[in-house]
Amino acid sequence: MHSRKQILGMVVAGMAAVLSAQNATEKLAPYYPTPESVVDRMLRLGELKGGEKMFDLGSGDGRIVIMAAEKFKATAAGVELDEDLYKQSSDKIRKLGLDKIARIINGDIMKQDFSGADLVTVYLLPSSNDKIRPMLEKQLKKGARIVSHDFEFSGWTAEKVESIDDDGEGRSHTLYLYRR
Repeated sequence: MHSRKQILGMVVAGMAAVLSAQNATEKLAPYYPTPESVVDRMLRLGELKGGEKMFDLGSGDGRIVIMAAEKFKATAAGVELDEDLYKQSSDKIRKLGLDKIARIINGDIMKQDFSGADLVTVYLLPSSNDKIRPMLEKQLKKGARIVSHDFEFSGWTAEKVESIDDDGEGRSHTLYLYRR
């Protein structure tokens, strides 16, 4: 049996290998879907309320954006670089009738404006968190919350840390809540 630290190390190594294999220098993380149970816990930890604005950085198939809009009644936007994932998630949002309060931006996280965000969610590699931290520090308003899945932001102190022993798929997770 591997320790949690060893497993996280393997996940980071695997994610880095996928990035390298994809030869995608602009990508800040490979697509690795967050289990629905963890999505719910992320949004609850981030204290998302109806009518608030939230952004998911590297939104993949859009599951965090969709749950934020559908269940929490937030105005939700995701940023996704991969065109296929962008199309897939945008189509799902349209089919669910959420396109008035949810959308996906097909673009680079580093070229977006998050100044209106009440909550930002991320599941990026540690080096990517380091890369986006200065941008978030500059753009986010006082009181904005950031929830990071599995990887901390160096130089920031988490207000809350929540451990999930089993996501229903046999994996453990750690969520970090930061406040600007």
